[in-house]
Amino acid sequence: MVQEEIRRRNAGALLRHVHLRGPASRAELAERMGLNRSTIMALTTELHRAGLVHEEPPTDTGRAGRPSLVVRPASDRWYVLAFDVAVDRLVAARVGLGGTILDRREAVRPRAGPDLRRVVAVLARFGRQLHRTAPPGATCVGLGASYCGMIRPGDGMVRYGPDLGWVDQAFGDELGRRLGLGLPVAVGNEAHLGAQAEQQRGAGVGLDNLIYLHGDVGVGGGIIVGGRLLGGDGGYGCELGHMVVNPYDGRPCGCGSYGCLEAEVGERALLDAAGRPAELFGRAAIRSVADDADRGDPVAQEALRRVGDWLGIGVANLINLFNPGMVVFGGMLCDMYPGAAAQVRGRIARNVLPVAREHVRLRTAALGDDATLVGAAELAFTPLLTNPLTPHPSPASAPAPSILHFPSGQEPRKRVCQRP
Repeated sequence: MVQEEIRRRNAGALLRHVHLRGPASRAELAERMGLNRSTIMALTTELHRAGLVHEEPPTDTGRAGRPSLVVRPASDRWYVLAFDVAVDRLVAARVGLGGTILDRREAVRPRAGPDLRRVVAVLARFGRQLHRTAPPGATCVGLGASYCGMIRPGDGMVRYGPDLGWVDQAFGDELGRRLGLGLPVAVGNEAHLGAQAEQQRGAGVGLDNLIYLHGDVGVGGGIIVGGRLLGGDGGYGCELGHMVVNPYDGRPCGCGSYGCLEAEVGERALLDAAGRPAELFGRAAIRSVADDADRGDPVAQEALRRVGDWLGIGVANLINLFNPGMVVFGGMLCDMYPGAAAQVRGRIARNVLPVAREHVRLRTAALGDDATLVGAAELAFTPLLTNPLTPHPSPASAPAPSILHFPSGQEPRKRVCQRP
């Protein structure tokens, strides 16, 4: 029994290596995992027999001795459906093992108040289309979704989504029911999933301690400590946007408080500071302020400086608290940060303890707007990567796209920020 558990864990670790890091030779896998080559050979043989990996001769055969076979994830055979619900857009994608975004659908999400029925209808339609157009023999192994709100772990309930008034909405259950694919939908907070995606596949690869700040209308956050997401007692931790940075004369926040980080640096704060009318909002409006600042518009430049100073105060507090190796800015902060970087760095220089600021790096999201979508895909892949050797039908023999049921228990396409 112990040997079987070790074998299962090693198989999952090996599959995760090639899923996250791409093709690798058996020799490289043995070195990375600290296992002998005979064990690696046995594991790759099992995974190959299950159709989860391909084994191929290396293209570089100039070395002496017998070449080590290259192991690559079978992206053509195994996939998940990933969904991303932001304030202004809905995205669905079919993502192959290895992280390749194989196909996708997008729609605008109007800001029209509680809209569970519409969101589920659009995403379910997209999901069914993506499933139907998968190649014969391909197998769906999971469903994952990112939502811009506080998610109850385990059942995908949106406990609180302030921007459009979602309170206790059964998003995961409803989406799973409408999809009708026989799999549960795993749901996570967008900033939490973005943090994990950037740490696994983006700017923070190789780092165990990272903070991700995600801007939409407000600001969310994810904190990676010791390689693991900091979730809190109920799974509602890392609401960094509701850290109070301006308690005396702060702007009102959607949560009912005043002077929260998202109130001082969110979409409306920047647009108001730049003198934009209330009917202008969204990413296009944020980018127009950044573009105007680049062209030398003093009002836009001052707006970015003002917002950047509040952002810097928040980042300085987080660095002092968590001593991260990197702070990553995603979502609309990806567009805002370049014009506000001087203020952020200035606050870090003035307000962060010297030993904590020595090595911290500031980066925009390497995965761009796809960070949260990639995080949702990784959430959906978790059962397969945890227990890849569960008995399952061979995808090669299936006449049409199929669904693999698990017991409970090429790089991704990157949409880079438009501004470096």
